[in-house]
Amino acid sequence: MSLKSENDTTSEIPDPRHISHGKEIPSLSYSDQPYIIQTDDHAWLCVLTTGPGSEGHKGQHVFTQRSTDQGRSWNSSAALENMDDPESSYAVLLKAPSGRIFCFYNYNIDNIRQVIADDPPFKGGFSRRVDLLGAFVMKISDDHGRSWSPKRIQIPVREFTMDRQNPYKGKVRFFWNVGRPFIDNGAVYVPLCKIGAFGWGGHTSSEGVLLCSKNLLDEENPEKATWETLPDGETGIGAPQGGGPVAEEHSFCVLSDGTFYTVFRTIDGYPACARSFDKGHSWTKSEYLRYADGRLIHHPRAANFVWKCHNGNYLYWFHNNGGPALGNRQDNATFSYHYRNPVWLCGGQEKETDQGRTIVFSQPEIIIYDDDPLIRMSYPDLIETDSDFYITETQKDVARIHHLDKNLLQGLWNQDKANTVQTDQLICQLPQGNKKMPKKADIQGLPEFCWRNPKRTDFGKRDYRHGFSIDFWVGFDEIAANDILFDNRLNKQQGFYVGIDSDKNMQIVLNNGPISSQWFTCGQVFEKDKLNHVVIIVDGGPKLILYVVNGQLLTGDENRQFGWGRLHPDLENVTGVDLAIAPSFHGRIESLRIYSCALTVSQAISNYHAGCSGSK
Repeated sequence: MSLKSENDTTSEIPDPRHISHGKEIPSLSYSDQPYIIQTDDHAWLCVLTTGPGSEGHKGQHVFTQRSTDQGRSWNSSAALENMDDPESSYAVLLKAPSGRIFCFYNYNIDNIRQVIADDPPFKGGFSRRVDLLGAFVMKISDDHGRSWSPKRIQIPVREFTMDRQNPYKGKVRFFWNVGRPFIDNGAVYVPLCKIGAFGWGGHTSSEGVLLCSKNLLDEENPEKATWETLPDGETGIGAPQGGGPVAEEHSFCVLSDGTFYTVFRTIDGYPACARSFDKGHSWTKSEYLRYADGRLIHHPRAANFVWKCHNGNYLYWFHNNGGPALGNRQDNATFSYHYRNPVWLCGGQEKETDQGRTIVFSQPEIIIYDDDPLIRMSYPDLIETDSDFYITETQKDVARIHHLDKNLLQGLWNQDKANTVQTDQLICQLPQGNKKMPKKADIQGLPEFCWRNPKRTDFGKRDYRHGFSIDFWVGFDEIAANDILFDNRLNKQQGFYVGIDSDKNMQIVLNNGPISSQWFTCGQVFEKDKLNHVVIIVDGGPKLILYVVNGQLLTGDENRQFGWGRLHPDLENVTGVDLAIAPSFHGRIESLRIYSCALTVSQAISNYHAGCSGSK
């Protein structure tokens, strides 16, 4: 008799953004930084930090493997260091124009087993985390990653003030890297992050540097390469003035005019950026990253990467939550690592400014999510093949490759220009013709979010991952508490309503008997004496509720870490009775559209632009 697994009758999750749609990259128990380059023999070469335990445990080491079918299968695995040797970690790859491949990584060369740390949080004043120290080394491959040179080559790193001020006065250095190396005008640049000390949040201070070799690509023997540590002086790329002591995991790209551009994480609730106009020798003052419209981008203490695409545009990976709501920097240094789910992506384009070229970023879209809100996914890489885009990520125990929706990416890059009204899955459009807005509307086609699965013997839940969107133009005579704009509830229970709460925020409440969800705006996002455009997106895939107001996705403010809210995963539907329009409202509804799908942020912005041009 064969046994069935619980998943035998579970249908495929009908949302390509769900993390399970990614192709798994083989690893041991621990899996980190799954970075991929395309070799000159047309294979994908993936480097991983892996090990039998969890992050930082003994046995952590670097290995590579190859795929000739875009990640569907892997072979030719090669360990750069053995699992029984001292820790090797956090590798990055660079392919030279000649086809030679370099792998750069940390190596605990002196086999140190503990380091001085603060007590608390480290009991006894020592940390056994020994994967962030030692020597920064490289190995080479001349056979497209099938094998690696037996000898590891140490890369000299210039001592900075942060090194001299660590507990060992610089005799032991703390560092690691997650950023892609890059080539500019024949010179190789490899990012590195210096650590000052271990304490709350793992380590308590950090800054970024670049290691530059102008002759590595020309030397047959890479041991003859010369290196310099940038920037000039004794201080690396740090957090913005007045920010915290943490600036780390710098991601670099080169703009079309030769400007070096970097983004990096802080513990301030915002990512930061800086630019160099002299090949990394000096940098502009760091500043917090902003959207093209000037609003701050929110992000926790997590990797945030920027990539330049073949079309000259950029993509930016981050998590769209953060801000001062994270709280006291020291007490919440560990907490700020949380909330890396879902993953959001911005489109970027170059812009000329009075201070030189920079990147301006669109508003974001969700590209990957897990059903467990506390799952953390990070350390991505971007792969472009022909016209396809793939992205890697890891949950620290499983690494995957995901194929990206090209239409979604195009929407990000065209966001400032799009101005057409979306018509797909439009189930309600009011008013009709030259008629006035009715007081009631019969809405047909609101989706079910979940229901019983008849293929399961226990009749458990089938999650359809459906969503819906409400798009309307509204004018306020006054923003009055307890006003109701829309209401289709049966006996004030089954269904949904949109109204103004006691704090004068707009809220949507969704109800299905015993299960309810709600989310609301925060602060003064509406203007009186003019029409406001609102799109409420209920996304049943990642189970989120989003607001796009006057063309801006609400992303939180100084009082709120999250601009988006969570939808209850067991909410079945919001089908009610006829929709009452403005039954108790100090204002007017000029137009209403309801969609039986979750609009993308770009589509919501396009609807706004269309309305501004007269196509309400």
